[in-house]
Amino acid sequence: MSGTFTPAPGAAPLVSQVRTQTSMEARLLLRNGEQLLLAVVIPVIALVGGVIASRHLDFSLAHRPVDVLTPGVFALAIMSTSFTSLAIATGFERRYGLLKRLGASPLPRIGLLAGKVLALLFVEVLQLIVIGGVGLALGWEPDALGFLLVIPVALVGTAAFAGLGLFVAGTLRAEATLAAANLIYLLLMAGGAVVLPRSSYGGFGAALRLLPSGALGDALRSAFLDGRLDLVPMLVLIVWAVGGAWLAARYFKWE
Repeated sequence: MSGTFTPAPGAAPLVSQVRTQTSMEARLLLRNGEQLLLAVVIPVIALVGGVIASRHLDFSLAHRPVDVLTPGVFALAIMSTSFTSLAIATGFERRYGLLKRLGASPLPRIGLLAGKVLALLFVEVLQLIVIGGVGLALGWEPDALGFLLVIPVALVGTAAFAGLGLFVAGTLRAEATLAAANLIYLLLMAGGAVVLPRSSYGGFGAALRLLPSGALGDALRSAFLDGRLDLVPMLVLIVWAVGGAWLAARYFKWE
């Protein structure tokens, strides 16, 4: 019986730590009213408002407005969650010293980042369900293959915006992060070819394809309208993902 009751202290397996961190991060995102507004309410309003407006305004779209706007609103939802919400939440975690304390826990920093990213993906699945349901109620008729193609597009888009969000949150003060994240979100929503296609912006459309918002919108519209994976916007998103990850790794300050 020797050693039967000997304590065996130690950290839980990394997978278990990441799973717990993911659960906590997802609950924090869903319980925060401001984050819920960005994640669900604003995209749904943009979709419903855009479809109603299209009945009175000529958007000069190549397809039915609801078929064009719904993928664009998916892109807006991914951007709002993986960039704006992540940046604001992380910025205030830095301010309150939470990241510093987590850095001293058994949870490694890679586990913390993995938990945040997995929580983002979980929230995005919920966004897809809600926005897709609203779109279908409005008459959306997507290509069935789009529901498979959305997976790689969402993963790369999330990586691109998450890297940029962590870069902003890790270099600016919390109040400045709040202002910058919301300002960038509004600018990209209005002029980044995310909800509306690039053709709606006239001569600026060619340049907008180089923005992560424009590339994500293009990729999702190609997936749901044509049932194909457009490699050009995917390449643009990969470049932004690599660049954002490098900036975050190079300049992110944990306290």
